[in-house]
Amino acid sequence: MSELSVNHLLGIKYITEADIQLIFETADQFKEVINRPIKKVPSLRDITIANLFFENSTRTRLSFELAEKRLSADTVNFSAASSSVKKGETLVDTVNNILSMKVDMVVMRHPNPGAGIYLSKHIGASIVNAGDGAHEHPTQALLDSYSIREKLGDVAGKKVVIVGDILHSRVALSNIFALQKLGATVKVCGPKTLIPKHIESLGVTYEPHLEKALNWCDVANMLRVQNERMDISYFPSTREYTQQFGLNKKILDNLNKEIVVMHPGPINRGVEITSDVADSKQSIILNQVENGVAVRMAVLYLLASKIQRNEN
Repeated sequence: MSELSVNHLLGIKYITEADIQLIFETADQFKEVINRPIKKVPSLRDITIANLFFENSTRTRLSFELAEKRLSADTVNFSAASSSVKKGETLVDTVNNILSMKVDMVVMRHPNPGAGIYLSKHIGASIVNAGDGAHEHPTQALLDSYSIREKLGDVAGKKVVIVGDILHSRVALSNIFALQKLGATVKVCGPKTLIPKHIESLGVTYEPHLEKALNWCDVANMLRVQNERMDISYFPSTREYTQQFGLNKKILDNLNKEIVVMHPGPINRGVEITSDVADSKQSIILNQVENGVAVRMAVLYLLASKIQRNEN
């Protein structure tokens, strides 16, 4: 049986194209499971997973919790807001305390880039990065690419534009890595102030005009503006941002072809995307949510298989 080349999912940067394809093939099988009347399988019955969220999250946390339940894992949920972290406990101490409860895997979201990598060097459990600062969000990128593959048959050869706040977005970085590993071409579009200075070094081109970018692409991934990560103003006003980079039905209908519209959520309706676009037949936003559970089941299952093999 094929297995992942890694013991942790810390970022798309650290996995291979073969890893991604294996995750997708495994997710195909789990997708079939979650559409059955009885949606559970006993695959991870002997595995205990701790969900450590040091940052607010609704969709990602729920998606992981649901994936764990569908696989029959035992779970421990930890929210930093109501924990000893507030009293000054270090990350390693917090996790070691949780591991002393015999936890096999840790799903962690943390505001500091590289937190998962740091942890993987200090503890024995398998780590899944559920977002580290503005660095990476690997499972989101996997479910995004998986959703493109499901809709268009393949990711290779497709043109994908990522629109919006690229500078603060871990989703953008992970998506760029995943799409390129799978053979897609990527452009970014958004206010110049929200584009990282060295974006071209990632093999990505910058297009300042939304309509040009949309006429070029097969898929548009619309990111929200991450106001919570901004300590200064990066553009004059939300209204001006929407006029230049917001996607509405009129723009969509005026394109010279039909494109696929994605959004990692949460959506600021009326800012980066209007409701009639989000709810249109070209949008695969709800498919992304459904695929998120199957892809996360695949990641947890494949990492747990390595733990179980190492134990035997």
